[in-house]
Amino acid sequence: MRDLRNKKVLIIGLGRSGLAAARHCVAAGAVVTATDKKPASELTDALAALDGMGVKFALGGHDPALCAESEIIVISPGVPLELPGLSLARERGAAIIGELELAVWEISKPVIAVTGTNGKTTTTALIGHLLENSGINACVAGNIGTPLLDVLADADKADYIVLEVSSFQIETTPSLRPYIMIWLNVTQDHLDRHGTFENYVASKARLMAQVPEDGFGIYNAADEAVAQAAIAQRCRLIPFDATGRLFGAHRASEQRAGRAWYGDGDLWVYAPDSTPNRYSLADVKLEGPHNRENMLSALMTSELAGADPADLAAALNSFKGLPHRVEFVAELKGVRYYDDSKGTNVGATIRALEGFAEPVVLIAGGLSKGADFAPLAGHVKGKVKKLVLIGEAAPEMEKTLSPFASTVRAKSMDEAVSIASRVAEPGDVVLLSPACASFDMFKDYSDRGRAFVDAVNGIDKAGKASKA
Repeated sequence: MRDLRNKKVLIIGLGRSGLAAARHCVAAGAVVTATDKKPASELTDALAALDGMGVKFALGGHDPALCAESEIIVISPGVPLELPGLSLARERGAAIIGELELAVWEISKPVIAVTGTNGKTTTTALIGHLLENSGINACVAGNIGTPLLDVLADADKADYIVLEVSSFQIETTPSLRPYIMIWLNVTQDHLDRHGTFENYVASKARLMAQVPEDGFGIYNAADEAVAQAAIAQRCRLIPFDATGRLFGAHRASEQRAGRAWYGDGDLWVYAPDSTPNRYSLADVKLEGPHNRENMLSALMTSELAGADPADLAAALNSFKGLPHRVEFVAELKGVRYYDDSKGTNVGATIRALEGFAEPVVLIAGGLSKGADFAPLAGHVKGKVKKLVLIGEAAPEMEKTLSPFASTVRAKSMDEAVSIASRVAEPGDVVLLSPACASFDMFKDYSDRGRAFVDAVNGIDKAGKASKA
């Protein structure tokens, strides 16, 4: 716990985490100023949430002079670390941190931290579900959508704090020392922020480096970049393999340090100094190779946390998954529609495509974040019968992928779904998996997913009306 009384604190960004930080710092007795690039007219809800708290506001831009005057600067995820004024603040000794760092100063319970390019939210939610259904009190927060600062009372009562942690949060949370850290995977993403893929990998590796020597680092051994970065770490390492190629039960007796793998159609978890436990996938609702990564790491984590395997098996079967993650929407005229709006990078879209054996009509595009779309080529070739492109990235995606799949552009989600429905035949899949961020056309990925669902439902209603 740190004393914030009378400290001059600057909050940069009035999103969810910025509001949580402002409330916390005011309650702790700090002198708080908040700034945002948006004008007051676009921040009515945020300003109302802080009304009467004594927060000073500087809106419509970021004045570098405010950084020079501050002792602690709390930046929201996504705020560039090169923002004018921050370098001078560093030279003056100001602490430049994120909302999560403020929360870490206040907690004492063991932390389970989940990171990776894809699957973080599902894995974080699944761990919380598994633990709670095993009689272990878990507080779930972080990048999953609930700032840890907003649930400190719950965290204090919990047996474990389960955090989804993004690369942006890792950069600004130096005090986080997870007892268990999961590194699911790493593919190109956020290159507009990190510059290179190597820098992005290093940002994820930094969190594993913060795990103490008696803590656990659970990592994807089938992901070459993850595996190479993980083996250099000092914590107790536990690999998992969702491909079924690396590990097997015949070698389990040799692996007392622990590992988890997919084999014989089921999941195997061999926790350190234990015996292997087999988890059937027969009644599990999560499908696809990517979800095997999520489940293996979550089951291993839960066993390390003391959960009983019988309780875990039952809880695994009852987990329904999360919205906008290869979520089934409807079957119309023999065509199945899936919403994977959370597929905001190339790696996520590849994983979504790998989950279907059927021909796919793929709706993709949006804000590219500096991504290279070339890795998609081998996955759309022969599988995607039509590629419907939307958003700012449509021209770039068309240039890269048109040699491998027939492409067409659409100006809206309604038009994209309409085109897809005309192209798709019985037995096909229409998949929204954009490989891009949503902010060029939508508020966020959830907004984009809802637009897709509404468009699909519109086709259904039109079809029923035509029959009437």
